Amino acid sequence: MRKDSLIYVAGHRGMVGSAVLRALRQGGWSNLLLPSREELDLCDSAQVDAYFDRERPEAVVVAAARVGGIHANGAYPAVFIRDNLAIALNVVHAAYENGVQRLLFLGSSCIYPRQAAQPMREDCLLTSALEPTNEPYSIAKIAGLKLCQYYRKQYGVCFHSAMPTNLYGPGDNYHPENGHVFAHLIRRFLEAREADAPSVALWGTGSPRREFLHVEDLAHALIHLLQLEDPQDWINVGTGTDVSIAELAGLIAREVGYEGKLDYDTSRPDGTPRKLLDVSRLNATGWKANISLEEGIQRTCEDFRRERAAGRLREV
Repeated sequence: MRKDSLIYVAGHRGMVGSAVLRALRQGGWSNLLLPSREELDLCDSAQVDAYFDRERPEAVVVAAARVGGIHANGAYPAVFIRDNLAIALNVVHAAYENGVQRLLFLGSSCIYPRQAAQPMREDCLLTSALEPTNEPYSIAKIAGLKLCQYYRKQYGVCFHSAMPTNLYGPGDNYHPENGHVFAHLIRRFLEAREADAPSVALWGTGSPRREFLHVEDLAHALIHLLQLEDPQDWINVGTGTDVSIAELAGLIAREVGYEGKLDYDTSRPDGTPRKLLDVSRLNATGWKANISLEEGIQRTCEDFRRERAAGRLREV
Protein backbone atom coordinates (compact mmCIF):
# COMPACT_ATOMS: atom_id res chain seq x y z
CA MET A 1 0.00 0.00 0.00
CA ARG A 2 1.59 3.24 -1.17
CA LYS A 3 2.13 6.09 1.28
CA ASP A 4 0.03 8.36 -0.92
CA SER A 5 -2.88 5.91 -1.25
CA LEU A 6 -6.28 7.43 -0.50
CA ILE A 7 -7.54 5.35 2.44
CA TYR A 8 -11.04 5.34 3.93
CA VAL A 9 -11.16 4.23 7.57
CA ALA A 10 -14.76 3.31 8.39
CA GLY A 11 -15.45 3.72 12.11
CA HIS A 12 -12.42 5.92 12.80
CA ARG A 13 -13.94 7.27 16.04
CA GLY A 14 -14.30 3.84 17.63
CA MET A 15 -11.68 1.99 19.63
CA VAL A 16 -10.32 0.01 16.68
CA GLY A 17 -10.74 2.69 14.04
CA SER A 18 -9.04 5.37 16.11
CA ALA A 19 -6.11 3.03 16.81
CA VAL A 20 -5.81 2.29 13.07
CA LEU A 21 -5.88 6.01 12.36
CA ARG A 22 -3.06 6.69 14.86
CA ALA A 23 -0.97 3.85 13.45
CA LEU A 24 -1.46 5.01 9.85
CA ARG A 25 -0.40 8.54 10.69
CA GLN A 26 2.61 7.31 12.65
CA GLY A 27 3.57 5.20 9.63
CA GLY A 28 3.47 8.14 7.23
CA TRP A 29 0.03 7.76 5.67
CA SER A 30 -1.83 11.07 5.61
CA ASN A 31 -4.21 10.87 2.64
CA LEU A 32 -7.17 9.70 4.71
CA LEU A 33 -10.95 9.85 4.37
CA LEU A 34 -12.62 10.22 7.78
CA PRO A 35 -16.33 11.06 7.54
CA SER A 36 -18.24 11.15 10.80
CA ARG A 37 -21.34 9.06 11.47
CA GLU A 38 -23.39 12.23 11.03
CA GLU A 39 -21.83 12.77 7.60
CA LEU A 40 -22.13 9.16 6.45
CA ASP A 41 -24.60 6.58 7.76
CA LEU A 42 -23.12 3.21 6.81
CA CYS A 43 -26.51 1.55 7.28
CA ASP A 44 -27.92 3.68 4.44
CA SER A 45 -26.92 2.11 1.12
CA ALA A 46 -27.73 5.24 -0.89
CA GLN A 47 -25.46 7.38 1.27
CA VAL A 48 -22.65 4.83 1.07
CA ASP A 49 -22.93 4.50 -2.71
CA ALA A 50 -22.88 8.28 -3.17
CA TYR A 51 -19.89 8.71 -0.85
CA PHE A 52 -17.75 6.10 -2.66
CA ASP A 53 -18.75 7.49 -6.06
CA ARG A 54 -17.69 10.99 -4.97
CA GLU A 55 -14.50 10.25 -3.01
CA ARG A 56 -13.11 7.18 -4.84
CA PRO A 57 -10.90 5.69 -2.10
CA GLU A 58 -8.15 3.30 -3.18
CA ALA A 59 -8.14 1.26 0.04
CA VAL A 60 -10.73 0.70 2.79
CA VAL A 61 -10.47 -0.50 6.38
CA VAL A 62 -13.88 -1.56 7.72
CA ALA A 63 -13.58 -1.03 11.48
CA ALA A 64 -17.15 0.22 11.88
CA ALA A 65 -19.50 -2.08 13.78
CA ARG A 66 -22.12 -2.19 16.48
CA VAL A 67 -20.41 -3.98 19.35
CA GLY A 68 -21.08 -4.89 22.99
CA GLY A 69 -20.78 -7.55 25.66
CA ILE A 70 -23.13 -10.35 26.71
CA HIS A 71 -25.73 -7.96 28.13
CA ALA A 72 -25.90 -5.76 25.02
CA ASN A 73 -26.04 -8.74 22.65
CA GLY A 74 -28.85 -10.29 24.67
CA ALA A 75 -30.84 -7.06 24.98
CA TYR A 76 -30.56 -5.88 21.36
CA PRO A 77 -30.16 -8.96 19.11
CA ALA A 78 -32.15 -7.55 16.18
CA VAL A 79 -30.17 -4.30 16.24
CA PHE A 80 -26.85 -6.16 16.33
CA ILE A 81 -27.58 -8.40 13.35
CA ARG A 82 -29.36 -5.70 11.32
CA ASP A 83 -26.75 -2.95 11.68
CA ASN A 84 -23.71 -5.19 11.20
CA LEU A 85 -25.19 -6.90 8.15
CA ALA A 86 -26.04 -3.52 6.64
CA ILE A 87 -22.55 -2.10 7.23
CA ALA A 88 -20.86 -5.11 5.65
CA LEU A 89 -23.12 -5.31 2.60
CA ASN A 90 -23.19 -1.59 1.89
CA VAL A 91 -19.45 -0.95 2.24
CA VAL A 92 -18.22 -4.09 0.46
CA HIS A 93 -20.53 -3.62 -2.53
CA ALA A 94 -19.89 0.13 -2.84
CA ALA A 95 -16.14 -0.53 -2.70
CA TYR A 96 -16.40 -3.01 -5.55
CA GLU A 97 -18.70 -0.79 -7.63
CA ASN A 98 -16.30 2.14 -7.32
CA GLY A 99 -13.01 0.48 -8.11
CA VAL A 100 -11.53 -0.15 -4.68
CA GLN A 101 -8.86 -2.82 -5.08
CA ARG A 102 -7.92 -3.31 -1.41
CA LEU A 103 -10.41 -3.74 1.44
CA LEU A 104 -9.76 -5.13 4.91
CA PHE A 105 -12.84 -6.17 6.87
CA LEU A 106 -12.74 -6.56 10.66
CA GLY A 107 -14.45 -9.62 12.05
CA SER A 108 -14.12 -11.16 15.50
CA SER A 109 -13.07 -14.42 17.14
CA CYS A 110 -16.73 -14.95 18.10
CA ILE A 111 -17.39 -16.12 14.53
CA TYR A 112 -15.96 -19.49 15.49
CA PRO A 113 -18.05 -22.33 16.99
CA ARG A 114 -18.70 -22.43 20.72
CA GLN A 115 -17.11 -25.87 21.04
CA ALA A 116 -14.29 -25.37 18.54
CA ALA A 117 -11.01 -27.14 19.28
CA GLN A 118 -8.57 -24.84 21.05
CA PRO A 119 -6.66 -22.90 19.89
CA MET A 120 -9.09 -22.07 17.09
CA ARG A 121 -7.77 -22.33 13.55
CA GLU A 122 -9.20 -20.37 10.66
CA ASP A 123 -10.58 -23.56 9.10
CA CYS A 124 -12.88 -24.32 12.04
CA LEU A 125 -15.32 -21.69 10.76
CA LEU A 126 -18.89 -23.03 10.29
CA THR A 127 -18.04 -26.52 11.56
CA SER A 128 -20.57 -26.45 14.43
CA ALA A 129 -22.95 -24.19 16.40
CA LEU A 130 -22.10 -20.67 17.52
CA GLU A 131 -22.18 -19.32 21.08
CA PRO A 132 -25.87 -18.35 21.64
CA THR A 133 -25.10 -15.21 23.68
CA ASN A 134 -23.53 -13.41 20.71
CA GLU A 135 -25.00 -15.29 17.74
CA PRO A 136 -26.61 -12.24 16.02
CA TYR A 137 -23.30 -10.35 15.93
CA SER A 138 -21.37 -13.47 14.89
CA ILE A 139 -23.69 -14.26 11.98
CA ALA A 140 -23.37 -10.72 10.65
CA LYS A 141 -19.58 -10.86 10.87
CA ILE A 142 -19.47 -14.23 9.12
CA ALA A 143 -21.60 -12.75 6.33
CA GLY A 144 -19.15 -9.85 5.97
CA LEU A 145 -16.20 -12.22 5.81
CA LYS A 146 -17.93 -14.33 3.17
CA LEU A 147 -18.86 -11.26 1.14
CA CYS A 148 -15.17 -10.35 0.95
CA GLN A 149 -14.18 -13.92 0.08
CA TYR A 150 -16.68 -14.27 -2.75
CA TYR A 151 -16.23 -10.78 -4.20
CA ARG A 152 -12.53 -11.61 -4.34
CA LYS A 153 -13.21 -14.96 -5.98
CA GLN A 154 -15.64 -13.63 -8.59
CA TYR A 155 -14.22 -10.19 -9.33
CA GLY A 156 -10.51 -10.49 -8.54
CA VAL A 157 -10.44 -7.67 -5.98
CA CYS A 158 -8.21 -8.04 -2.92
CA PHE A 159 -10.93 -7.95 -0.28
CA HIS A 160 -9.88 -9.86 2.83
CA SER A 161 -10.62 -10.08 6.55
CA ALA A 162 -8.92 -10.08 9.95
CA MET A 163 -10.37 -11.94 12.94
CA PRO A 164 -9.11 -10.24 16.12
CA THR A 165 -9.49 -11.77 19.53
CA ASN A 166 -10.95 -9.86 22.52
CA LEU A 167 -9.70 -6.27 22.41
CA TYR A 168 -9.00 -3.59 24.99
CA GLY A 169 -7.25 -0.24 25.23
CA PRO A 170 -7.86 3.49 24.70
CA GLY A 171 -11.32 4.39 23.44
CA ASP A 172 -13.01 1.27 24.82
CA ASN A 173 -16.66 1.35 25.85
CA TYR A 174 -16.92 1.73 29.64
CA HIS A 175 -20.70 1.56 29.87
CA PRO A 176 -21.51 -0.32 33.12
CA GLU A 177 -23.75 -2.82 31.29
CA ASN A 178 -23.01 -2.71 27.56
CA GLY A 179 -19.21 -2.83 27.63
CA HIS A 180 -16.96 -5.86 27.15
CA VAL A 181 -15.50 -7.73 30.10
CA PHE A 182 -12.06 -6.06 30.13
CA ALA A 183 -13.40 -2.50 30.20
CA HIS A 184 -16.11 -3.53 32.64
CA LEU A 185 -13.56 -4.93 35.09
CA ILE A 186 -11.26 -1.92 34.78
CA ARG A 187 -14.10 0.41 35.69
CA ARG A 188 -15.53 -1.75 38.46
CA PHE A 189 -12.22 -2.19 40.26
CA LEU A 190 -11.08 1.41 39.92
CA GLU A 191 -14.39 2.72 41.22
CA ALA A 192 -14.46 0.13 44.02
CA ARG A 193 -10.94 1.16 45.05
CA GLU A 194 -11.88 4.84 45.08
CA ALA A 195 -15.08 4.16 47.06
CA ASP A 196 -13.35 1.73 49.43
CA ALA A 197 -16.10 -0.79 48.59
CA PRO A 198 -15.90 -4.07 50.57
CA SER A 199 -16.68 -6.26 47.54
CA VAL A 200 -17.08 -6.29 43.76
CA ALA A 201 -19.78 -8.38 42.04
CA LEU A 202 -18.69 -10.23 38.89
CA TRP A 203 -20.81 -12.11 36.36
CA GLY A 204 -20.53 -15.89 36.06
CA THR A 205 -18.11 -18.31 37.63
CA GLY A 206 -14.83 -16.69 36.59
CA SER A 207 -13.75 -19.94 34.90
CA PRO A 208 -14.08 -19.05 31.16
CA ARG A 209 -10.74 -18.42 29.50
CA ARG A 210 -10.17 -15.49 27.18
CA GLU A 211 -7.36 -14.11 25.05
CA PHE A 212 -6.84 -10.33 25.14
CA LEU A 213 -5.10 -8.14 22.57
CA HIS A 214 -4.25 -4.48 23.05
CA VAL A 215 -5.87 -2.42 20.30
CA GLU A 216 -2.54 -0.79 19.35
CA ASP A 217 -1.13 -4.23 18.57
CA LEU A 218 -4.19 -4.92 16.43
CA ALA A 219 -3.76 -1.66 14.51
CA HIS A 220 -0.16 -2.50 13.60
CA ALA A 221 -1.22 -6.02 12.60
CA LEU A 222 -3.83 -4.57 10.22
CA ILE A 223 -1.31 -2.29 8.54
CA HIS A 224 0.99 -5.28 8.21
CA LEU A 225 -1.81 -7.26 6.53
CA LEU A 226 -2.61 -4.42 4.16
CA GLN A 227 0.94 -4.55 2.85
CA LEU A 228 0.96 -8.29 2.14
CA GLU A 229 0.81 -8.99 -1.59
CA ASP A 230 -1.46 -12.05 -1.36
CA PRO A 231 -3.14 -12.23 2.07
CA GLN A 232 -5.34 -15.07 3.29
CA ASP A 233 -9.09 -14.58 2.81
CA TRP A 234 -9.29 -14.34 6.60
CA ILE A 235 -6.63 -14.58 9.26
CA ASN A 236 -6.62 -14.65 13.06
CA VAL A 237 -5.06 -11.78 15.03
CA GLY A 238 -4.18 -12.39 18.67
CA THR A 239 -1.48 -13.13 21.20
CA GLY A 240 -1.78 -16.92 21.28
CA THR A 241 -2.16 -16.96 25.09
CA ASP A 242 -5.19 -16.76 27.38
CA VAL A 243 -6.22 -16.31 31.03
CA SER A 244 -9.34 -17.12 33.01
CA ILE A 245 -11.70 -14.28 33.86
CA ALA A 246 -10.85 -14.88 37.52
CA GLU A 247 -7.14 -14.49 36.74
CA LEU A 248 -7.82 -11.32 34.78
CA ALA A 249 -9.87 -9.91 37.66
CA GLY A 250 -7.00 -10.65 40.05
CA LEU A 251 -4.46 -8.90 37.81
CA ILE A 252 -6.64 -5.79 37.50
CA ALA A 253 -7.41 -5.72 41.24
CA ARG A 254 -3.70 -5.84 42.04
CA GLU A 255 -2.87 -3.14 39.51
CA VAL A 256 -5.39 -0.68 41.00
CA GLY A 257 -4.69 -1.70 44.61
CA TYR A 258 -8.13 -3.13 45.36
CA GLU A 259 -8.09 -5.58 48.29
CA GLY A 260 -11.80 -6.29 48.78
CA LYS A 261 -13.78 -9.46 48.12
CA LEU A 262 -14.74 -10.75 44.68
CA ASP A 263 -18.34 -12.04 44.58
CA TYR A 264 -19.16 -14.22 41.57
CA ASP A 265 -22.82 -14.20 40.54
CA THR A 266 -23.15 -17.73 39.16
CA SER A 267 -26.73 -17.09 38.04
CA ARG A 268 -25.28 -14.98 35.23
CA PRO A 269 -24.09 -16.57 31.96
CA ASP A 270 -20.42 -17.37 31.39
CA GLY A 271 -20.54 -17.36 27.60
CA THR A 272 -18.16 -19.54 25.59
CA PRO A 273 -15.99 -21.72 27.88
CA ARG A 274 -12.77 -20.81 26.07
CA LYS A 275 -11.74 -18.59 23.16
CA LEU A 276 -8.10 -18.83 22.13
CA LEU A 277 -6.94 -18.19 18.58
CA ASP A 278 -4.33 -20.11 16.65
CA VAL A 279 -2.19 -17.24 15.31
CA SER A 280 0.44 -19.36 13.56
CA ARG A 281 -0.60 -18.18 10.08
CA LEU A 282 -0.17 -14.53 11.03
CA ASN A 283 3.08 -15.16 12.90
CA ALA A 284 4.43 -16.92 9.78
CA THR A 285 4.06 -13.63 7.86
CA GLY A 286 6.41 -11.90 10.31
CA TRP A 287 4.05 -10.26 12.83
CA LYS A 288 3.66 -10.91 16.57
CA ALA A 289 1.94 -9.02 19.38
CA ASN A 290 4.26 -6.85 21.49
CA ILE A 291 2.20 -5.58 24.45
CA SER A 292 2.02 -8.00 27.40
CA LEU A 293 -1.21 -8.34 29.38
CA GLU A 294 0.38 -6.83 32.49
CA GLU A 295 1.64 -3.81 30.54
CA GLY A 296 -1.69 -3.51 28.78
CA ILE A 297 -3.62 -3.47 32.07
CA GLN A 298 -1.37 -0.74 33.44
CA ARG A 299 -1.73 1.36 30.30
CA THR A 300 -5.50 0.86 30.15
CA CYS A 301 -5.98 1.91 33.79
CA GLU A 302 -4.04 5.09 32.97
CA ASP A 303 -6.14 5.60 29.82
CA PHE A 304 -9.36 5.21 31.84
CA ARG A 305 -8.28 7.82 34.42
CA ARG A 306 -7.13 10.23 31.72
CA GLU A 307 -10.27 9.87 29.59
CA ARG A 308 -12.53 10.22 32.63
CA ALA A 309 -10.69 13.33 33.86
CA ALA A 310 -10.99 14.91 30.41
CA GLY A 311 -14.69 14.07 30.14
CA ARG A 312 -14.03 11.82 27.12
CA LEU A 313 -14.93 8.48 28.69
CA ARG A 314 -16.93 6.42 26.18
CA GLU A 315 -20.17 5.12 27.70
CA VAL A 316 -22.63 3.94 25.04
